[in-house]
Amino acid sequence: MAEYFHDKIERNTGLMIVLVILTVAVGGLVEIVPLFFQKSQIEPVAGLKPYTALQVAGRDVYIREGCYTCHSQMIRPFRAETERFGHFSVAGESVYDHPFQWGSKRTGPDLARVGGRYSDEWHRVHFNQPRDVVPESNMPAYPWLEKATLDGQVMPVKLKALRTLGLPYTEEDIAGATAAVQGKTELDALIAYLQGLGTALKSAR
Repeated sequence: MAEYFHDKIERNTGLMIVLVILTVAVGGLVEIVPLFFQKSQIEPVAGLKPYTALQVAGRDVYIREGCYTCHSQMIRPFRAETERFGHFSVAGESVYDHPFQWGSKRTGPDLARVGGRYSDEWHRVHFNQPRDVVPESNMPAYPWLEKATLDGQVMPVKLKALRTLGLPYTEEDIAGATAAVQGKTELDALIAYLQGLGTALKSAR
């Protein structure tokens, strides 16, 4: 009997596809759904705060310019990684990220612990001409970021949208979002975003 069903499945391509999809779907649900009910996966690490309005703008620039295609934000729990980049990444650091920027591609170094590693001025030079600070870098320059001024009017809308996703922004945060980015450039915002990466876990340890 078992051989009959096995033979029937192998000879019926459509049935095989349906069963494979069903198996993968059930397996995925069994692995993923429990994570939503584990506090260690859904609670922020101690000291983690939602991004400021300036950092939110910087994160948008980071995504728009495709930085995530060359830089991961996920340090794996292996000695070679932790010795180079710092403490391995934990889920509680990314609860305010929608979507999170973990990634896996590394043309450039991982940025999960880049916050505070370099000065603002270092980042400014690096984005304008990467090879001035890292001679072997193949990263392109982003000189236009220093000339582009942020649009403060859209920031309250962005923070409201993030609040609907569960981020703990107050009415005061939203009301002050426009003023918080007033006169700031996209480069200022991107640097503010990078300088905050990984700092919550550093301070909690």
